[in-house]
Amino acid sequence: MNFHQRRHFTLAATALAFVATGLCAPAGAADNWPSKPIRMIVGYPAGSSPDAQARLIAEPLARALGQPVVVENRSGASGNIGADVIAKSSDGHTIGVIGNGPLTSSKFLYAKLPYDPSTDFAPIGLIGAAPLVWVTAKASTERTPAAYIAQLRADGDKQTYGSVGPGSGGHLGMELLKQALGINPLHVPFNGGPAILTGIMGGHIQMTLLPTSTVAPLLQSGKLSAIAVTSAKRSPLAPTLPAMEDIGVKGINIEVWNAVMAPASMPAAHQARLSSELNKILLDREVQQKLLVQGWRVDDPSAKALKARIASDTVVYRDIIERNKIRLD
Repeated sequence: MNFHQRRHFTLAATALAFVATGLCAPAGAADNWPSKPIRMIVGYPAGSSPDAQARLIAEPLARALGQPVVVENRSGASGNIGADVIAKSSDGHTIGVIGNGPLTSSKFLYAKLPYDPSTDFAPIGLIGAAPLVWVTAKASTERTPAAYIAQLRADGDKQTYGSVGPGSGGHLGMELLKQALGINPLHVPFNGGPAILTGIMGGHIQMTLLPTSTVAPLLQSGKLSAIAVTSAKRSPLAPTLPAMEDIGVKGINIEVWNAVMAPASMPAAHQARLSSELNKILLDREVQQKLLVQGWRVDDPSAKALKARIASDTVVYRDIIERNKIRLD
């Protein structure tokens, strides 16, 4: 072996040694993350559905990442305060659980939203989704969905529906149904789901859209009736109820969902690792069963599917908000 051959062999061996010992900078940087506890911001109060989901995934995610995952509630403004905290975090170790509202409809409801959902976040994974249930007074069980809808059309604005407030999922969902079905019940805002249900049973309003977990006990006891779920297809969360397509409504898939998001500034390699680990957690049958008990269905939890869901829902809610001139400031 001559001098030049020996020199080439030595350089090649040195390079291989650097790779084998993990001394190449890009790989080393990725392997060392996370280097401290992960902060998981939840923009809703303790005990809420997003909070319960965050605490369900925090422990297995901590095991996978080798660092604690600390859930921190920053509630207010329908989740927008927590979303803003996530968007502006720059420590590389902050993520969060955000509902669909701050990611899809808030930018059209508020003139001065402090963050931009289209540029300030990186999608990590969709945790769970759930349709709303179109709930009515008990007497409605005597009619088929078609007959009930026909009566609503005939009644014009004589009937009313309740929601937890302007811009809420129940409000926007019912406005979509009004447009699709040619019905015109008037909106009455309430302070929470239980107050809405009391209002229906008391005859003060006639209908609402609420999550299955909220209405299931009253439906099972026969105190209220349900027309359909608001998803396009039938839902395992309410398998006996017809879906939108079953009652002749095409092109509507109204669901609420929660997702894990990171700041857009987080390095792509770290986003990818979070997404990969979260996918494994959410595809675990035990985790899926726990979410099902809480009233949530796990579909495709990937970042790609979440990005597509945000984009499609944003268009739907933008159109209904602009059509009805709904504003919250």
